[in-house]
Amino acid sequence: MKDLQALLDQMTLEEKIGQMAQVNVKRFADMPEVEITDEDNFTTEHKVLRHHMGSLLGAFNAEKAIELQKEHLEKDRNKIPMLFMRDVIHGHTTAYPIPLAMGSTFDPDMMEECCAMAARESAAYGLHVTFTPMVDYVRDPRWGRVMETCGEDPYLNGVMGAAQVRGFQGKDLKDTDRIATCVKHFAGYGAAEGGRDYNLAEISEYGLREYYLPAYKACLDAGSPMVMNAFNSIGGIPAVGNSRLMLDILTEEWGFDGVVISDAGSIGQMVKHGFCENRKEAAKVALDNRCEIDMSSGCYTDYLKELLAEGRITMEQIDTAVMRILKLKDKLGLFENPYHGVSVEKEKSLPLCPEHRDIARRAAEKAAILLKNNGVLPFSEKVKRIALIGPYATEHSIIGNWGAGCKKEESVTMLEGIQDLLPNAEIIVEAGCGMLFTDTDTSGIAAAVEAAQAADAVILCVGEPAMYSGETYCRTDIRLPGVQEELVKRVCAANPNTAVVLFNGRPLVLTAINDIAPAILEMWFPGTEGGSAAANLLFGKVNPSGKVTMSFPQATGQCPVYYNHPSTSHPRTGDQNEFVRFRTGYFDCGNLPLYSFGHGLSYSNFEYKDLNISADTMIPGEALTVTVCVANTGKMAGRQVVQLYMKDHFGTTVRPVQELIDFASVWLEPGEEKEVSFTVDESKLVMWTGAGKYDTEAGLFSLYTGYADHLLHEKQFRLVK
Repeated sequence: MKDLQALLDQMTLEEKIGQMAQVNVKRFADMPEVEITDEDNFTTEHKVLRHHMGSLLGAFNAEKAIELQKEHLEKDRNKIPMLFMRDVIHGHTTAYPIPLAMGSTFDPDMMEECCAMAARESAAYGLHVTFTPMVDYVRDPRWGRVMETCGEDPYLNGVMGAAQVRGFQGKDLKDTDRIATCVKHFAGYGAAEGGRDYNLAEISEYGLREYYLPAYKACLDAGSPMVMNAFNSIGGIPAVGNSRLMLDILTEEWGFDGVVISDAGSIGQMVKHGFCENRKEAAKVALDNRCEIDMSSGCYTDYLKELLAEGRITMEQIDTAVMRILKLKDKLGLFENPYHGVSVEKEKSLPLCPEHRDIARRAAEKAAILLKNNGVLPFSEKVKRIALIGPYATEHSIIGNWGAGCKKEESVTMLEGIQDLLPNAEIIVEAGCGMLFTDTDTSGIAAAVEAAQAADAVILCVGEPAMYSGETYCRTDIRLPGVQEELVKRVCAANPNTAVVLFNGRPLVLTAINDIAPAILEMWFPGTEGGSAAANLLFGKVNPSGKVTMSFPQATGQCPVYYNHPSTSHPRTGDQNEFVRFRTGYFDCGNLPLYSFGHGLSYSNFEYKDLNISADTMIPGEALTVTVCVANTGKMAGRQVVQLYMKDHFGTTVRPVQELIDFASVWLEPGEEKEVSFTVDESKLVMWTGAGKYDTEAGLFSLYTGYADHLLHEKQFRLVK
């Protein structure tokens, strides 16, 4: 093990500050394909800074990573390797579905397998750290970055986030097929007001503790060594300078001793917030709130030396920050092997290899949600003439935003997927219309209708463009863009044997097409093997099993809409879509979303028999066993996600009307039934109390199966304290 203290003791002030700075790789290397998307405000001479720079941000290839690290080590007298970091959100070169879709799998093992694949590819290209997982709790699908999260449930978000940490990191960060993770964005970034990126997030202490913080904590408990703070202000204070978040909660309460990195330019942006007078003051505030690495703003390299000379910061602060960075490099084994897993050979052989494509395809199959089916699906493989209609019929851009090194032309389109599965079928292709807001031309719809009328089966592929979701891509109207709704209406009227297939990065408002579409299959942005996965699902080679993890609203005006909302003083009872005066809700729209959290159909029929509970009281230190028998009464084998919900009937803070506390997957052959068991102990009952702490409170609880807004088999118990 490297003697890190001795190394720190021999470093100059400039060398220490260099470790705390991160700059885009394009500033140092001739890489025209790399775009600088962050705010890069460095004024320090790069040639001076370069050879004691702590980390680089951006796209790498193996040859360039080796070259940069070699040159750096030759000129750095301390021989401290650089860290290479990048956003690897849902695959490096082989894309698996976007995180929102991966949440729909309810399968942490699948998530872990996908992330391990991404780690292998990333390490081969020369990366050491990915800015993943993003576990910002979300309620508003207008926000473009909902695609990067696993949805509106704190528990599921934490489970899937922890799976990402395990997948990327494995058991030992020195493993050259693994890379480190960075949890983001701490904290509350998903609460951006109005679904508008970078906006303020006004969250009460109750809301922060009950909904927003648990997933970050789950990822740190899983071993993530880095945290990225958020762009937003919370409680009027920008996250990067927020002592309540960074010192009181993250450091003191949670005991986090890893590395905190700013988001791109966020230290300098405290000036734009009006929180700091200038960039020099921003550098001090960020360091005072234990931000160890300044990503791209240049505030640290420009002002830390000056602030130290003035006595406004201390050498102890700088040394503490640098030691945390050195420890991370040591955990990655970079002092012994500064090139980690970089390999020109693996860079060529691993991406898009059959094994990785297989992983991506299986993930896309599990992530897809059968939202509606009146018996149209699955289509018969014996179908002779297929009309493949819509702007996504032949579109390669099904990877989604934040694709890292994934190239759209390497993805399998819908047409290619169906052709591979059914080589003898006649396929008529008509786009019908475009997919942009500005695509208002309806002249192609007539040809699409004609193709539908002549077909035995119609596959109608619509959605939002990949560029319409992701960072900064927020929308005020989340219906299908352009004239796609008109295309759906006319094609479905022309042939009742039609299935609508959706490609999108957020829940869309589908109200206008829901009643007329015989079947709706939500593919999200499914990644490299999306076309193959969709074909397998549509023609019954695979049975859909995905579940909704972010509510599909009836109208954009319902947003934010989420299943686990707190109880109110005037609840609407009975039919939630029937207007009742003096009850919470809208008079022109029901309370419930179009499709609720946990919803998802199958080609099988699953019957839930009585829920059983081992006792009707719980004593601290003991646990209840909850069982439910699930039977497949259909004709096709399938996987069912069994969900366990709880309602805490009263407490010293208002409780959610329902909350997911556990889930399990079960595979059932036709006619087979299995008992699914859950353990419910006090940890499942913990809440943020009126006393301002996490604790359990005595009282009455109900347990249910089913899914949100469709709960089954209530059983009650009391916690006695």
